[in-house]
Amino acid sequence: PMLLARLQTRPSLPPESVSKLHAAYLLETLSGGMPDPFSAKVMEVSLILYAEHELNASTFAARVTASSLSDIYSGVTSAIGTLKGPLHGGANEAVMKMLLELAQNGDVERYLADKLAKNERVMGFGHRVLKREDPRSNIIKRYAKELGLKKGKLKWFEISEALETVMRREKGLYPNLDFYTASAYALLNLPVELYTPIFVCSRIAGWTAHIIEQLEHNRLIRPRCRYVGKKNVPFIPLEERD
Repeated sequence: PMLLARLQTRPSLPPESVSKLHAAYLLETLSGGMPDPFSAKVMEVSLILYAEHELNASTFAARVTASSLSDIYSGVTSAIGTLKGPLHGGANEAVMKMLLELAQNGDVERYLADKLAKNERVMGFGHRVLKREDPRSNIIKRYAKELGLKKGKLKWFEISEALETVMRREKGLYPNLDFYTASAYALLNLPVELYTPIFVCSRIAGWTAHIIEQLEHNRLIRPRCRYVGKKNVPFIPLEERD
């Protein structure tokens, strides 16, 4: 709803805006003002990095829907639905909320010690597929730092880098793409609530590519399941059950 409201109330764009990059146009739409070239470049880089990443939950959902020969819109809708779950979507939002919390007390060591002692997950670290460094993270990290230098606001980057140092030392975990994207989006003045919808604006390229590929050599995706429970269990009448 927030994204839709911004799209509906955006100011009229000058004719030259039509020829701008998609990333610059998107950033202009969300912020209501013309972005500087480097800010537009950072948005473009983030969209490219998020565009596709093999067969994760949302992509798999899109391909399953497409395999039933439903339409492409339903496939994308299925993919978007998976992002409502915090285990797949919203990681960069959670990272930004963590940075905002740390900006209040500034004690990264104590914050992470408490989190790890409670066995709580620290968002933005680790990856189901990439067991060591996420190469995408290293790219957005460079841009987040340069953006902070250009804007004279290194606070978010410095907190993020301190978190990365402690997590590597204590858990041997590396940041994923969501981690430094959060601080980059903060410097672009993007509302935290729009981080996941912006992800959709990028990942729809990967989803639709997968859907097209699925339909080119389609077969209904129908995984089998194997029962691994007890066998030959005697039937107990309802009136005798506890």
